Amino acid sequence: MQLTPDAPDAAIAPPQVATNQTLSLDVGGMKCAGCVRAVEKTLLQQPGVVAATVNLVTEAALVECEPTADPTAMAAQLTETGFPAQVRWVSGQESNTAGDAAKLERHRKEARERNQQLAIAVALLVLSFIGHLQYFGLAVPGLSNIGFHAALATLALLFPGRSILVDGWQGVRHNLPNMNTLVGLGVLTAYGTSLVALVFPSLGWECFFDEPVMLVGVILLGRSLEQRARSRAADSLNALVALQPAQARLISAPNSEQEGISIPAEQIRVGEWLRVLPGEKIPVDGAVVDGQTTIDEAMLTGESTPVLKQPGDLVAAGTLNLTGAIALQTSRTGKDTTLAQIIQLVETAQTRKAPIQRLADVIAGYFTYGVLTIAALTFTFWYFIGTHLWRDRLLALGEQLHFWGHHAGHLAIATPEFSPLLLSVKLAIATLVIACPCALGLATPTAILVGSGVGAERGLLIRGGDVLERAHNLQTLVFDKTGTLTSGHPTVTDCLPFTDDLTAEQLLQLAATVESGTQHPLAIALQQEADRRELSRLPAQDFQTAAGLGVSAQINDTQVVLGTDNWLQQQGVQLPEDAQSQAEALAVEGKTVIYIGQAQVLIGLIAVMDTLRPDAATALATLEKQGIAVKLLTGDRPSTAAAIAQALNLPETAVKAGVSPAEKAEFITQWQREGQRVGMVGDGINDAPALAAADVSLALHSGTDAAIETADIVLIHDRLADVVAALTLSRATFRTIRQNLFWALGYNILAIPVAAGALLPSSGILLSPSLAGALMALSSVSVVTNSLLLRRALPNVGTLHS
Repeated sequence: MQLTPDAPDAAIAPPQVATNQTLSLDVGGMKCAGCVRAVEKTLLQQPGVVAATVNLVTEAALVECEPTADPTAMAAQLTETGFPAQVRWVSGQESNTAGDAAKLERHRKEARERNQQLAIAVALLVLSFIGHLQYFGLAVPGLSNIGFHAALATLALLFPGRSILVDGWQGVRHNLPNMNTLVGLGVLTAYGTSLVALVFPSLGWECFFDEPVMLVGVILLGRSLEQRARSRAADSLNALVALQPAQARLISAPNSEQEGISIPAEQIRVGEWLRVLPGEKIPVDGAVVDGQTTIDEAMLTGESTPVLKQPGDLVAAGTLNLTGAIALQTSRTGKDTTLAQIIQLVETAQTRKAPIQRLADVIAGYFTYGVLTIAALTFTFWYFIGTHLWRDRLLALGEQLHFWGHHAGHLAIATPEFSPLLLSVKLAIATLVIACPCALGLATPTAILVGSGVGAERGLLIRGGDVLERAHNLQTLVFDKTGTLTSGHPTVTDCLPFTDDLTAEQLLQLAATVESGTQHPLAIALQQEADRRELSRLPAQDFQTAAGLGVSAQINDTQVVLGTDNWLQQQGVQLPEDAQSQAEALAVEGKTVIYIGQAQVLIGLIAVMDTLRPDAATALATLEKQGIAVKLLTGDRPSTAAAIAQALNLPETAVKAGVSPAEKAEFITQWQREGQRVGMVGDGINDAPALAAADVSLALHSGTDAAIETADIVLIHDRLADVVAALTLSRATFRTIRQNLFWALGYNILAIPVAAGALLPSSGILLSPSLAGALMALSSVSVVTNSLLLRRALPNVGTLHS
C-alpha cells in the first residue's frame, strides 16, 4: 500500500536524465538492408553520435547523440552519401510541423511516382514479352526487330533504369554496395553482352536485349508492389497522425460567442481560449470553460459511446466534438498533448530494433560482398571447369532449352555453337539478380511496424520491437493490487476512533489533512469522504512521506502519522491488541486498513474498500490457461491480500503481502535468478522499481507518470484484458518475424545455388536473368504481405478509431 506518491524518496528516486539528446531524421533512398547498414554506418561516423537505429520501412533514423552534435550536418552527410535526409524532431524541442508537412508532401509525390513507375513497368514487361513470342514462331511486325529491342533496352537503362544504376554506383563509390549494385551490375552485363553479340555476329552469341528490359520492368514492378504494401503497413501510424487538427479557433474571452480567428494549431499557447464548433476536432488538450457538448473519444479510449462534456471537464486533442459549441482553455499543446505523445511513442517503437534483427543486420552487412564473390566464382567455375566437365550434357540441353545460338530476336535455335563464355556470363548475371537483401531488411521492421501499429489502434502502446520480442516468452506475470487489479477508486467504509475525545469526523479530518495534495487512490478516497461530509482541512506543516508505507505532518504542534501498522510502529506508535484484532477483521472482509497515530498514540483506524476490476478474474484465468504463472505483490495486510486472491482464484503461494516498493523489485529479481522471465503490471510510483526490474513492464494509462515512463507497454484503455491482448500480439509479431527471416534466409540459401547453375547438369534447370529478378521481387513482396497478416492477430479487441 502506498499513501502518497508525490513526495521524494531515495529508494524510488527517478533515474538521472541523460545528458544526451535524441533526434529523428527522415531518410529517403533506402532500398534494402545494405542501405540500412550504410545509413547507420554513416551516422555513427558523425561527431557526437552515440547510437543510431534506422528503419527501412518507416524511412526514419533514431539517433542518440551528445548535445553538441549537429543534426543538420548529419542530414547533409546522408544526403551527400545518396540518402536524402532532413531533421524531423529533436528531443526537448517542439515538433517540426513544417517538416511533417514536407514529409507528407513527399509521400504524396512518391505515391504519384509509384503509379507512374507501375505504368512504366507494365509497358516494359509487355514489350519485352513480345520479344519472347518469336520463340513460339510468332512475330509482331516492327516489334520483333533486333534493332527495336536494342533501342528499347538502351532507353530502359537511360530513363526508368537510370536510378538503379546511379544508386548502385554511389554504393560502390562510398564502399557501401547495396541491392541496386547487384541489379545494376547484372543489367549492364546483360546489355553489354548483347551489344557485343550484335556488333560482332561472328561470335555466334545470343542477343538477349529483352533480358535487361524485362529485368528493369520486374524490379520496378516489384518495388511498386512492395511500396504499396509498406504504405499499408504504416496505415496505423498515418491514421494517428491524421487525427491531429491543423487549425484552431482562437477567441479573446472564455464566454465569447464569437467563432474565433483561425490560426495554425501549433501556434496555440498554454492558457489561451479556443472555440470548437460541432463537427470539429479538438485541436489541443484542455478543459471546457463554457458550453456543453458530447465528445467522441473512441480514438483514445476505444469506447464508441460519446461522452458528455461540461465546464470543468477535460478534453484531448484529436477527439471529435459532436453536438454543441464549446470554449476551452488550453492546458497542453504541440508535442505535449496526449495524442502527440502517443504518436511519438509509436514512431519510436517502430524504429527500435528487436534483438533478433541483429542476425539479419550482420548478414546484410556482408551480403552484397558475398553475392559479388559468389557471382565471380560462378563465372569462373563454369567458364574454366563446368562447361568442359559437362560439355556433351550442355550441348544436348542447349538444343533442348535454347539457351544459346544467335538470332535477331531473343531465343532461337540457329547454330549448335556452344559458347562457354556466354553461358558463364548468364549464370553470373542470374546469381547477381536473384540475391535479395531486401527481404532480409524488411523481415523484422515490417512485422514490428504492423505489430506496433495494430497495438496502437487497440490501445496498446508498445515501446519497440525489443519489447515485443521479450514479451512473447514471459513465464511469470506479477500484478500490483491497488489501482491495477482493483478499480483504483476506493471508498471509505469504516472510521473507528479509539479515544473518547475524538469523533469519527475529527479522525477523518485529521487523515484528510495529512493526505492533502496527494493523488494516490487511498488518499483521494479520504479526501473525497471528507469533502462529502463537508470537513475542512486543518492548518498543517512539515509533510513527510515514506512511499508504500505512510505519511506524516505537524498539526497543532503535534505529529500525526498515517499508514500501515509497520510504519506506525517505526514511528514509535504502540498498537494495542484490540486494535490489531479489529484491523484483522476488517482486512478479512477485503478492506484496506489505514492506521492513524498522534503523539505516538494510536487514535483510530479507517477502512477503505476498493472493488476488483470487472475483467480481472477473467484476464488472470486466461493468462494461467496460456501457461503464465500469475502472482500478486501488494503492500496491504496479508488478510486483505488473501481476500482479493480468493476472489481471483489465486493460490496462497502466488500472493506476497506487506511488501515495500523495494521488496517488490527484490522478489522479481529473485524469480529472474531462478530462470524465470518475469513481467510486471502496475500503476503507481511505488511500482516503478518493480516495473524497472521486470523483463517486460506494463502500466495502466490512468497510473502515475513515473509508472508510465518506466513501462515498456502502456495500456491506454485501462483494461486488464489488454494485458492478454498485448501478450497475444507480441507472440503473433515474433512468430511473423521468425517466418519472415526464415523465408528471407531460406530463399537466398535455395535460390542462389539454383541461379548459379547447381541443377543445370542434372535437371537442366536454368534461370534466366529476368526470371531471377521476378523471384527476387516476389520474395520482398511476400515478406511484407506476411507481415500485413498480423492485423488478424487481435480481431476482437476494440480499436482507438472505432
